[in-house]
Amino acid sequence: MSAYFVLKVVHILSAAVLVGTGFGIAFFKWIVDRTGNIGAIRIISEKVVLADWIFTLPAIIVQAGTGVALAQVVGYPLTRGWLLGAICLFCFAGLCWVPVVRLQIRMRDLARAYEKHDMPLGEKYLRYSRIWFWLGVPAFSAVIVIFWLMVAKP
Repeated sequence: MSAYFVLKVVHILSAAVLVGTGFGIAFFKWIVDRTGNIGAIRIISEKVVLADWIFTLPAIIVQAGTGVALAQVVGYPLTRGWLLGAICLFCFAGLCWVPVVRLQIRMRDLARAYEKHDMPLGEKYLRYSRIWFWLGVPAFSAVIVIFWLMVAKP
């Protein structure tokens, strides 16, 4: 088994984890926020933050490492058109993800406080939720384009 094959399998698996976890987190967080059920929102918010640290962050690190290693093994310069585009989009998605994680932590903490004091969702939480959603749209769009670039290699 070649280094290229192993790197490629790990790269593809980490991409699946990254996208699958990302869409899963986004789906459950978005759905639960619409319920207004503070207890459910608190629980899901706690799990969303945990899932990002356990799955998303390691997948991001593995993606970057295996991506660079694959380019080196194959001999592609990182400045090559489609590869540079994928790298730029990956960085862009990461720049969206960092504030998303911060917002998730803030929303988790707010949900805990609302539940503890038996309060409904406040405007601050709802504002964070809207920003969180709209940061996710360009990030996920960038990831879809990265998949296309990786397959098509235009």
